[in-house]
Amino acid sequence: MQSWQLPEHVADVLPTTARQLESAREQLLALFRVHGYELVQPPLMEYSNSLLTHIDAGLSLKTIRVADQISGRQLGIRADITPQVARIDAHLLSANNGINRLCYAGSVLHARPDGFLSTREPLQVGAELYGFADIAADIEVIDLMLKSMGLADIGDMLLSLGHIGVFRALAEAARLDKEQAAQLLAMMQVKDAEAVHDQVKAWQLDGMWAKAFSLLPNLYGGREVLAEARVKLPDLFAVGKALDDLQAVCDAFPAQEVHIDLSELRVDNYHTGLLYAVYGSHCHDAIARGGRYDGLGAYFGRSRPATGFSFDLRAFIGRLPNIAREPVVLVAQGDMAEAHGAVEALRAQGQCVVVDYGLAYNGSQDVVGRLKKADGEWKVVKI
Repeated sequence: MQSWQLPEHVADVLPTTARQLESAREQLLALFRVHGYELVQPPLMEYSNSLLTHIDAGLSLKTIRVADQISGRQLGIRADITPQVARIDAHLLSANNGINRLCYAGSVLHARPDGFLSTREPLQVGAELYGFADIAADIEVIDLMLKSMGLADIGDMLLSLGHIGVFRALAEAARLDKEQAAQLLAMMQVKDAEAVHDQVKAWQLDGMWAKAFSLLPNLYGGREVLAEARVKLPDLFAVGKALDDLQAVCDAFPAQEVHIDLSELRVDNYHTGLLYAVYGSHCHDAIARGGRYDGLGAYFGRSRPATGFSFDLRAFIGRLPNIAREPVVLVAQGDMAEAHGAVEALRAQGQCVVVDYGLAYNGSQDVVGRLKKADGEWKVVKI
């Protein structure tokens, strides 16, 4: 094997694609900015316990760890930026007891890819809103998520909604212990309705709870699912509140195609309530995911309501609009010393000026003129 070969699921980004990604990143940050979200840039690595790897098994498996040669402690290379932003809100921005709207765009590293076609170095972009528990905050963030998807050609958008609060309310009412809840949750995640039915029967749960758990994998579809769930699920306050939240989101986006799935629970362990995702008809998987994760900041000293979304900008490669190269003006190598002032003046105006060494280069096709001296002045002569 050649020593210069890259690891599996890691790839270089070449100029054309890099231009597309950077342009998209700039557009997204501009979009976030006009909605009041301020940019933060957490470090690529932290002490591993600060990355919450000890409380989220899935995140722990993704996190690459190294020994810190200065402190001797274990460092983690971030696999998710959301816990870092929760730390910033809870600790560094703790003087603000109101709302913090924060956004980010940076690379993360995964010890293993999420899927066969996934990269191990996603470019994670996201926005988070801290300090407001009402469903209105989730609706604001979902609206921003949907607007963000407009930068690429993903086809017709589908907003997918779920709520982990329904499952947790049922698990608490049925008095499942932590291990039982985790086992049942895993079955829900793969939609194994038969396994769920067999398991609750084996546990000899009360008939009402056994029926409710067996129903969850089948409660999916359009907006009509909410009415069906109100009729079929037990009349618990937490279940009713979750269904009210889902209804509020549906009402906020009347023209948006919506899919509701009350067993769609494929989330990081820190999520606590409403779950949302965007699918595109041109994409094989969710293009963006998010949800509510109240209390995540408690580990850093301040428990706050929070909601947010993120996505891998690299997943948009091949679906972003082409970004043309800058038109190029050439200046002969022999003229450069005398023309230096004119060259820098053009560059200050945004014009790309390249020194011509007499060899072709990777922007030769974009040359539109030459800098030449005429009547004592340096002028661009069009080609």
